Amino acid sequence: MSTKPTLVSRFLSTIERLGNGLPHPATLFASFSLAIILLSWLTSLLGLDAVNPKDGSLIEPINLVSCHGLHWILENTVHNYTGFAPLGTVLVALLGIGVAEKSGLIGTLLRLLVHAAPPRMLTFVLVMAGVMSNIASDVGYVLLVPMGAIIFLSVGRHPIAGLAAAFAGVSGGFSANLLLGTIDPLVAGISQEAARIMDPTYTVTPLCNYWFMIVSTFVVAAAGTWVTEKVVEPRLGVFEGDGLKGDEQVGPLTATEKKGLAWASAVNVLFMGIVLWGLIPASGFLRDPVSGDILHSPFMHGIVTSIFLGGLLSGIAYGFGAGTFRSDNDVIVGMKQAMETMGLFMVLVFFAAQFVAYFKYTNLGMILAIKGAEGLQASGLGPIPLMLSFLLLSALLNLLMGSASAKWAFMAPVFVPMFMLLGYSPELIQGVYRIGDSATNIISPMMSFFALIVAYLQRYDPKAGMGTVIATMLPYSMTFLVAWMVLLVIWLLIGLPLGPGGELYLQG
Repeated sequence: MSTKPTLVSRFLSTIERLGNGLPHPATLFASFSLAIILLSWLTSLLGLDAVNPKDGSLIEPINLVSCHGLHWILENTVHNYTGFAPLGTVLVALLGIGVAEKSGLIGTLLRLLVHAAPPRMLTFVLVMAGVMSNIASDVGYVLLVPMGAIIFLSVGRHPIAGLAAAFAGVSGGFSANLLLGTIDPLVAGISQEAARIMDPTYTVTPLCNYWFMIVSTFVVAAAGTWVTEKVVEPRLGVFEGDGLKGDEQVGPLTATEKKGLAWASAVNVLFMGIVLWGLIPASGFLRDPVSGDILHSPFMHGIVTSIFLGGLLSGIAYGFGAGTFRSDNDVIVGMKQAMETMGLFMVLVFFAAQFVAYFKYTNLGMILAIKGAEGLQASGLGPIPLMLSFLLLSALLNLLMGSASAKWAFMAPVFVPMFMLLGYSPELIQGVYRIGDSATNIISPMMSFFALIVAYLQRYDPKAGMGTVIATMLPYSMTFLVAWMVLLVIWLLIGLPLGPGGELYLQG
């Protein structure tokens, strides 16, 4: 006898059906680009314009359905692509991270972190390890999520609870970390492109949300621990399946792995020593040569290069110390493999770059921002209601489009200028977006690793399906959302900067 689907089940099924019906993100951005071209013609025809609140000048749309527009498209397509800020920053950072991942350094660090945890802190450390794994892009999904199940099983706890805790940290904590990863320069680059619709000189650094990310790491780890131990494990009960197989054992670090870590640690200490030598003295060589400032220094502007060098040098040291690298060829292979994973991203960025460039050049971004800002201003909503509303919108859109960068490339050109006109900084809007995007990752069928999580789950529950994953992860998603909203409200009330150069409101 079949049971009637619950309201939640029907809602999630609708979300899945809508999401599955969407075209590929690259196709979406190609369609958006075409729509901007047509809208530029239509708005020019209708005479739509707006008054610039800064200087009172009249802003009119530029028609791309014209000889001038055609010439501009032909002459700027390549520049739109190669000049798109997120492209170079992500590729450079990933070259270094790819070496660290290929050498085995990142996997060894994750194992060391979890193995060193006292039994009472195991859940907390596992969730935090999941959060930290995001510095290396998707390694957490492939390595830590299945490892979480094995570790829990090895200490007599339910493996699905360990899997869920690791998945919650990896995916639900995607916007928290103690270190910078590849996602930070990516979203900062998109935010910068969007901010320059209003201010052509505006700069958004990858560190702009760093203080908030650090605090969020502990909030997510604590919330994930509470949900695992108070909600998920009691619901799962006692695991009655088979024990660990021989090939699933997670043993302590080997002598060669310890040697590799020692070499990597020595190189990192030396690297950090050079950085501090350049920053701490008032006349340090990494400070701004004119003002002596750190925030606007070559080091801060070149933070992506530091991520690249950190990953590259520590990866090389670990690889040769642990014996996973035998020659320079292995290092280059690590870089090559990292680039191979970015093929789809580079295709997506081509169309996203054209969309953003068209949106900016036609003045549609400016006009929409001014009209939208006037509407928001008339609503009388203060900072907290506005930011919470935008957060929830981001969380809901995440159920339909899984890619964080694709969503932000679509949303940023609309919302960043709009909120800038109301006095809110691009760094704040980016930070709020990242909260909403992270919190619902773990229940979004559109998340690219969702099918893999189902496969992991079926090792311990052969009957498990997508509904099992959603039902298991929904408490995490709701708890993360509430905890992050509370943290955001507190942050706004206190008025703390989100990170270096990440003020809440525009200055001046």
